[in-house]
Amino acid sequence: MSVTKYRTIKDVPREEFLVPGTPLCAGCGALLVMRLFHKALGGDVVWVNAAGCITLMATFPYTPLRSSWFYTAMPSAPAGAQGIRDALDILIKKGKLDPSENLKVVVITGDGAASDIGLQSTSGAIHRGLDFFYLCVDNEAYGNTGFQASSSSPIGSGTATTKPTPLYPMGNVLPKKDLFEIWRSHKPPYVATISPSHVVDALRKVEKALNFKGPKLFLALCPCPTGWGMEPSESVKLARLAVEAGIWPLKEAVYGEVTHTYIPLKRRPVEDYLKAQRRFAHLFKPVKNEGIIAEIQRQVDEYWSKVER
Repeated sequence: MSVTKYRTIKDVPREEFLVPGTPLCAGCGALLVMRLFHKALGGDVVWVNAAGCITLMATFPYTPLRSSWFYTAMPSAPAGAQGIRDALDILIKKGKLDPSENLKVVVITGDGAASDIGLQSTSGAIHRGLDFFYLCVDNEAYGNTGFQASSSSPIGSGTATTKPTPLYPMGNVLPKKDLFEIWRSHKPPYVATISPSHVVDALRKVEKALNFKGPKLFLALCPCPTGWGMEPSESVKLARLAVEAGIWPLKEAVYGEVTHTYIPLKRRPVEDYLKAQRRFAHLFKPVKNEGIIAEIQRQVDEYWSKVER
């Protein structure tokens, strides 16, 4: 990114499109990301929300948003986005809407809708080349219904449906689905990961994506105080730790070509990240599970060994 208006934290736009007073949990990582994302996009936005935690934000007749909002069932947000995009294009073509009043269409979903229930309709929208933004706020479980495991839940995590037992002491035994690569295989113009801890990086990526027409994914790791078992004040700190431990790589892909936008000089041990959360507490007490912790570290090291070559 050679030219950007976002160079330091001082360049974060001051204008707010998401005002205080939402019903979401204190310290919700998704709320931080959405606020930041909106600042980068500006006010001319229509949000298309798949059912999930974010749905709680706009409770009729109240909304903290200064932009438009459209709510859909969990699997059909991309279909809703298609309808809105088509309607806007038709109105502009017929001269009934000034192009200067055009809106950016943004789907916002949790990881359950993005990776599981809504993946089919998302694949179809990417295949059709729908011009939209897709923001996945990934808290690595179905947070809104009791923190059940999704296919985005990491190996070794404890959720409502992957509680550690004598038979499965490690908790979740399944690997996390790689949504970044699933999207990239569709060859859209832009795919990126972002974090609420790296604000300038996120703003620059949104700024860059505005130059592309077509599907654009933003995959954001969003700490969940209630599900992850941490203090609300620690959301940004934990998001940063995920990046510094190499668990959440910050990267982008433009027409499939991947670039890492931040590479830690010296990665923190994954243990530092795991032991800071109650969902991984069973890996440390009553007996430390050296095997699964070493396996998580091995997977992270293997990923970065390919990046650094």
